[in-house]
Amino acid sequence: MRRSGLAPLVACVLLCLPGLLSAHQKTSGAETPAAEQGPSLASVNAAVAWAGDNDLVFGKNADRPVPIASITKVMTALVVLESGEPLDEWLTFHKRHTPAAANAYSRIRIDSQMRRADVLRIALMSSENFAAYTLARNHPGGFDAFIEAMNAKARELGMTGTRFVDPTGLSSENLSTAADLVRLVNAAADYPEIRAYSTTGYFRGQFRMPRYSLSFGNTNALVHRDSWGVALSKTGYLAEAGRCLVMISQMNGKEVVTVLLDSLGTRSPMGDAGRVKRWLDTGARGSVAAAARRYEQEKNAAYATAGNSAVSVN
Repeated sequence: MRRSGLAPLVACVLLCLPGLLSAHQKTSGAETPAAEQGPSLASVNAAVAWAGDNDLVFGKNADRPVPIASITKVMTALVVLESGEPLDEWLTFHKRHTPAAANAYSRIRIDSQMRRADVLRIALMSSENFAAYTLARNHPGGFDAFIEAMNAKARELGMTGTRFVDPTGLSSENLSTAADLVRLVNAAADYPEIRAYSTTGYFRGQFRMPRYSLSFGNTNALVHRDSWGVALSKTGYLAEAGRCLVMISQMNGKEVVTVLLDSLGTRSPMGDAGRVKRWLDTGARGSVAAAARRYEQEKNAAYATAGNSAVSVN
């Protein structure tokens, strides 16, 4: 992300959802414990909770609506499974009916086919954007109905700081909060398919018309480490969203939901997950690199400036 563009970007985020931030803050409790008492994280926004519980063990700017990039695909998976459409149905990868909001390069061939279960798997574990788009395109009622279902599910789950406009996360207008994403991850964890597909390490996908195959790898390196016991995972990245990660993993004998949004470095979410794990075990806060700290300070300052401007305009 170009740092000179932080203030305009944040202003756009806050202004594109009138009243969303204030409405969410009215329904959400204070961050617990205060960020200065919890782990030191590179991520600008974060939330930690015991799996199955939406109350936060730790929150950092947890009620701030921000772009969430491909974390979006967790909601995409939830809507697909709740639609009841057969997982063994062959779906066609039609050319997009609208341009993608960001780079949407894919190795998948236009008009080829793959079973819905496998399309969902590669959307989750490898963050395949054409796969997520195709799932929405094949929803009962079509693409627009799928987006409506995403937002309806968010409302049902009490995700009051959340809005979706596309199923991939390529749009920076897909916004949510760290606290809301705890709710989403807990709901998604009720589906064995989401747990299994999102934590698949490697997968060889089979296509037809024409027949060919492609290899896919998981975007979260922690799924390959048995010591983490990752049970659900999704990464995300856009310039506007920074590096993002949500997952359920084993920490000191318990399943923990970790939500990490907007960090500077490629490996920063992995480092933050480690700091959360150590904090839960020992109370040690840890430390982050100076560059990550400066990035966080700049983002927080930009949000504060944009927030004040938004209030004066409204």
